[in-house]
Amino acid sequence: MSVRVLQGAERRRHVRLEQLIPFKISSGDLDFVTETKNFSSSGALCLVNKHITPMTKLKLHFLLPLKRNNKVVNKRISCEGVVVRSESAVDQDSFQTAIFFSDISPRDSQIIHEFVESAMPPHESISKSL
Repeated sequence: MSVRVLQGAERRRHVRLEQLIPFKISSGDLDFVTETKNFSSSGALCLVNKHITPMTKLKLHFLLPLKRNNKVVNKRISCEGVVVRSESAVDQDSFQTAIFFSDISPRDSQIIHEFVESAMPPHESISKSL
């Protein structure tokens, strides 16, 4: 699994990891299974094959590969999100869709935070990017 920390000149509050995580999106007649392009404790960017209007509320389900006792266990996270951006992907018949996690339990939020922190290189610190 290749993980890359996305930082730089961005003004985001949370570090984003470039990592593929299985992701299910649903709302009314929408129902997509995809994977993230990048991921943070506040949201995700994924590719979907249909434009979703910004401010659309979504139900989200995803699996985080957590290390527990030298094994990888998939932790299912369910939350609600809001589309903040949907743009045509270059050279693809899909849309890059940015989703903000709008309603997530404090426990699941902490699990995501710990997952992101554990994937960072040892010399990096989340507190540096806040």
